[in-house]
Amino acid sequence: MESFTKDRAKLGFVGLGNMGSRIAQRLLDHGYQLALYDSDVTRAAALGSSGGVVAKNVLELASNADVILSCLTNDAAVLSVYTGSEGVFAGARRGTAVLEMSTISPETSRELHVVGARHGIDVLDVAISGSTPAAAQGILTLLAGGNRELFRSAEPIFQIIAKQYFLLGDSGSGTAMKLVVNTLLGVGMQAIAEAVVLGEKAGLDRKRLLEVLSKTAVIAPAHMGKLARVAVNDYSPQFPLRLMNKDFELILKAAAKEHVSMPATEAAFFVNSEELAGNDDKDFSAVLQRMEEVAGFETTS
Repeated sequence: MESFTKDRAKLGFVGLGNMGSRIAQRLLDHGYQLALYDSDVTRAAALGSSGGVVAKNVLELASNADVILSCLTNDAAVLSVYTGSEGVFAGARRGTAVLEMSTISPETSRELHVVGARHGIDVLDVAISGSTPAAAQGILTLLAGGNRELFRSAEPIFQIIAKQYFLLGDSGSGTAMKLVVNTLLGVGMQAIAEAVVLGEKAGLDRKRLLEVLSKTAVIAPAHMGKLARVAVNDYSPQFPLRLMNKDFELILKAAAKEHVSMPATEAAFFVNSEELAGNDDKDFSAVLQRMEEVAGFETTS
């Protein structure tokens, strides 16, 4: 299998939301021929002005691409794009490669791999770890599952969008690893929220507390940027609550399947869900705001 360099591979990209649009832009900036499709035509049009070709539908995009990438919101969206009479598998040629980058269940990743193989299409699950700024800068971490030869062929693409990338094992391994990573992301944010409220209740100045906390070794890099934002009550979405909530559901579903007890994750999911009920457009760090409100502190957005 040849490497997917810009002079050898035509790409198609489906799903141009916060992460997908930034990844697609980097590929365009590095000279790849890129066909684009999103259910929101304005998103595709915006990237079309940067040199991408806007496809009318998924079938058109799939029929002309050597490699198809997708970054979609959930399992249902992924299955809708790939399967059925108007999906990727119906339109793509045999020998086409798929790099599926959505955060979905390992079961759905494995299903795509099996269905793709029936059509002569090799599917690699390539879950993304990183923020929208990291996507724009090309410093994501990619977590892949599937064929090793396909993984190696995709390295020219990975090098443009990621700082590091790992093959974890067979199909579904990448998305399984993403659930592991996002367990720590979500539970860690809840732990920070509780710790901050404890400090406030103990009389510590909120701004100074957050400033000093950011200097300690216990704050993970993924949470570091959140402290500066919550210091000024900025909960605008970088990673929306609704997506963290969806990931919690995937994590707990996987835990139930494997008979793994996850009490801390269940508790974090509960608080996340409570905050989501009235704040769909906020960042997942808004659980800190939720804990402050429960503790009786006045908060502002």
